[in-house]
Amino acid sequence: MSGTPDGGSHHNAPATEADLLQSFTSGCKPRDDWRLGTEHEKIGFCLDSLRPIPYEGARSIHRALELLVTDGWVLDYEDGNPIALRRGMANITLEPGGQLELSGAPLATVHETCAEVRDHLRLLSHVRQDLRIGFLGLGFQPKWGRDEIPWMPKGRYAVMRRYMPQVGAHGLDMMLRTATVQVNLDFASETDMVRKMRVGYCLQPLVTALFAASPFSDGEPSGYLSTRAAAWLDTDRARTGIPAMIFDENFGFERYMHWLLDVPMYFVIRDGKYIDCAGQSFRDFLKGKLAALPGELPTMDDWELHMTTVYPEVRLKRYMEMRGADAGGKPWICALPALWKGLLYDQKALDKVHAMVADWTHAEVLGMRAAVPERGLKTRFRETTLLQLAEDVVDIARAGLEHSRQLNAAGQDETIHLAPVIRAVDNNWTQAEAWLEAYHKDWDGRIEPIFQFAALP
Repeated sequence: MSGTPDGGSHHNAPATEADLLQSFTSGCKPRDDWRLGTEHEKIGFCLDSLRPIPYEGARSIHRALELLVTDGWVLDYEDGNPIALRRGMANITLEPGGQLELSGAPLATVHETCAEVRDHLRLLSHVRQDLRIGFLGLGFQPKWGRDEIPWMPKGRYAVMRRYMPQVGAHGLDMMLRTATVQVNLDFASETDMVRKMRVGYCLQPLVTALFAASPFSDGEPSGYLSTRAAAWLDTDRARTGIPAMIFDENFGFERYMHWLLDVPMYFVIRDGKYIDCAGQSFRDFLKGKLAALPGELPTMDDWELHMTTVYPEVRLKRYMEMRGADAGGKPWICALPALWKGLLYDQKALDKVHAMVADWTHAEVLGMRAAVPERGLKTRFRETTLLQLAEDVVDIARAGLEHSRQLNAAGQDETIHLAPVIRAVDNNWTQAEAWLEAYHKDWDGRIEPIFQFAALP
């Protein structure tokens, strides 16, 4: 949900449908240029009270952002408020409930991604010491309700805060209380994109199950292994989930563009300010009939902003965003790009997983997604379980990474970063289940220890 008003448009000419389509086709690049971009969110808390971090004050998000201005990071502002940092192609952005997100730079290997994560957490450790605030690596705020979480001062969130309750029961929970990790991946052609998107959508519920790490809500077990994923099940279904078009034979860039045109808008930016046009149509905008800006035609900046307001399980831009995993600690953050790179960047691996999901139907994958938040790896699929499917998928990813032979300074390939998911599959025991067992046996039914056990270093 990143995005910052820039005070003006970089693309002032009216956009045509051909321009909109080009925003996707221009992402095609040769295999040698493929990269990984990893994004991960953290839920902040005050070390003494465990309460969410306010935006203003001596111990605040405002002050934390200022302290992060080091090692080349530069602040971005909105209405005079610091709301993000940038350094090169990386950004640290501020989510609605004060979650901090690192949107990492495009990198060649998972080893480089892990080094980036390590450096980011080291930077946060200095903020922890100075302000006595911490950050959790899990998927859902475990203790505090949404009425107890302060909203961050970003114009886009004000629009979404008003609109979300009209289109789903848990949109505000998603905004204020969830945290995720995702990886961004490249494609060579439209055909390559279609194959990867199909695999991504079909396997995303399995990945959600593997990475389940949010079994608590409001100070007690929520009844889910991924409360984050459960919240997404009732969050503005017009722009979330698994669109049926992915399973059509004629799916491609143009079909995705037309789906996006039909997703209701949230806002546009003019003179650095967000203008509320929630529920209005980008198709009307192309005809100069947007109610919020009558007679005005959209620019490519307007389109690129609109592209950031859809949240399907796999999102297409000039690259693909593999979404849908709970946030976690450093090993889990590194495991997600390792898993998807192993599956999608090696041709033999991609062929295998594509063949695996070739006859899966939209209805079957929707059913799997609906069951996973509660059942996790025990979710049934056809004549098997997600645990058994996960064994095959992780093995394919491991072989894909072994084949790529990307070695670190110690001579290890990228399969070392699959360790958390291999352990989860071998033990049939996710992070969520481990925490639930500790809650009942070791923590005496108290939620407070999660703030120690899920704290990021």
